Amino acid sequence: MVGLCDCNNFFASCERVFRPDLEGRPVVVLSNNDGCIIARSNEAKALGIKMGTPLFQAREVIEKNGVSVFSSNYQLYGDMSNRVVTILKETVPSIEVYSIDEAFLNLDGLPLEGLQQKGRELSARIRKHTGIPVSIGMAPTKTLAKIASKLCKQYPKLRGCCLMYRPEDVEKVLRKFPVGDVWGIGRKYRRKLELLGVHTAWDFCSMPRSEVSRMMSVTGVKTWLELQGEPCIGFDEIPQERQTICVSRSFARDMYDPGELDAAVATFTGKVAEKLRAQRMKASVMHVFILTNRHRDELPQDYSIRTTGFEVATNSTIEMTEAASVALKAIYKKGFGYKRAGVMVTDLVESDKVQGVFFDSIDHEKQDRLMKVIDNINNLNGKSTVRIASNGEMDQFSTRAHVSKRCTTRWDELMEVVV
Repeated sequence: MVGLCDCNNFFASCERVFRPDLEGRPVVVLSNNDGCIIARSNEAKALGIKMGTPLFQAREVIEKNGVSVFSSNYQLYGDMSNRVVTILKETVPSIEVYSIDEAFLNLDGLPLEGLQQKGRELSARIRKHTGIPVSIGMAPTKTLAKIASKLCKQYPKLRGCCLMYRPEDVEKVLRKFPVGDVWGIGRKYRRKLELLGVHTAWDFCSMPRSEVSRMMSVTGVKTWLELQGEPCIGFDEIPQERQTICVSRSFARDMYDPGELDAAVATFTGKVAEKLRAQRMKASVMHVFILTNRHRDELPQDYSIRTTGFEVATNSTIEMTEAASVALKAIYKKGFGYKRAGVMVTDLVESDKVQGVFFDSIDHEKQDRLMKVIDNINNLNGKSTVRIASNGEMDQFSTRAHVSKRCTTRWDELMEVVV
C-alpha cells in the first residue's frame, strides 16, 4: 500500500498557524512581487477567486469581503514543511518527499486492518503539533493514493484519511472522477481524451491498452495500469539528482540601469552557487537571461540569453559571478526596461568527480576552501553574513508589501506574547 500526505491549502494554512483569528476567514497568498494569487483558503475559493488571478483584478472582491492578503514567505513555508516531514518520518517506514506540501508514504509491511485509523491518528498528530491540516490518501498505487487524498479533502467525514483499495470502491470513485484531474494526465491529453468521449478516470481505464500506448506512450500506460491497481511508479526515498538549477525573479519595476541589473544577476548567481554547494554539485554550463515586461505592449520588447561554458565545472560564487557579469554585458540593450532576469546552470556533476585540465588558470582547490569557509560562517551567523560585494539580498529585488514574520527561523522575528 502507498499513502500520500497532502497539506491542505498549504501556504494559506501556514499563515493561519500564527494567526488563529484567520481561521474560517478568506486568505490568499501572492506570488513574487505581489503579482498574482498562488494560494487560496477554501473561503477564498468560495468567493470565486481563481488561482493565478492578478492581484489588481481581484482587488474589489478582496476589499468587499475582507480577504486577508499575504506576500509569499518561503522561509516560513519551508520550515513548516520540514516539521510535517519530520512527523511523517517518525510514523511510517519511509517517505518520498514529492513537493513542499506533499509526500508519499511507503506503507509496506503495515497491516491493512486498522490502517485507516492509523492515518487518521497521523493526520490529527500533524495538526496538533504543527497546526497544518493534512489529507492522507491510502491505496495500492501512487495514482490511486493521489485520488484518495483529494476525496479526503472533499469529505470531512473521512476525518483526515481515506483508505481506498476494494475494487468496487475504486470503480465507484473512478466513474465520477474527471479524467483531467488524474495525476499524469495534463491539459493536452485531457483535451484529446475528451474529444474521444473519455471524460472520467473509469472511461480512461476502459480504453484498450494499445490505444493508450499509441496516444500517450509508456507514461500513459503506467497511469492506465496504476488506476487499475497495478503499481508502476516506483518509490524513491532518495530524491533524484537535479539536472538543472535556476534562480529567477521578476522585479517590482522595469530596470533600465545596467548597474542595478548587474547587481540582481550577481545576487541570483550567488544563490545558484550556494545551491550547487549544498547539493555537492558543480556546473559546467551557465545561462544568463533577461526579458522585458510582456504586458507593456507600448514598450520595446526583448528576450535575450547568453550561455557560458566553464572549462572546469565550478560552484565558486566568485568565478560564476564574474562570468555572469560578462554574459549580461553581452546581452543588455540600452533603452530597454527589463522586468525579469535569471541564472540557470546545467550539465551538473558531483563535486568529487570533476574532470580537471592540465593548464588550469584557476586554483579550484583554493576556491573550494574559500567557499567552504564562507558557507560555514553564513550557516552559523545567518545568510549573507559574508557575500561577494556585488551580491545583494534576494528580497531587495521584489516587492513584499504583505509579508508575515518568519517567526520559526529568525530570532529577531519571534512572536511576542503579552500576558
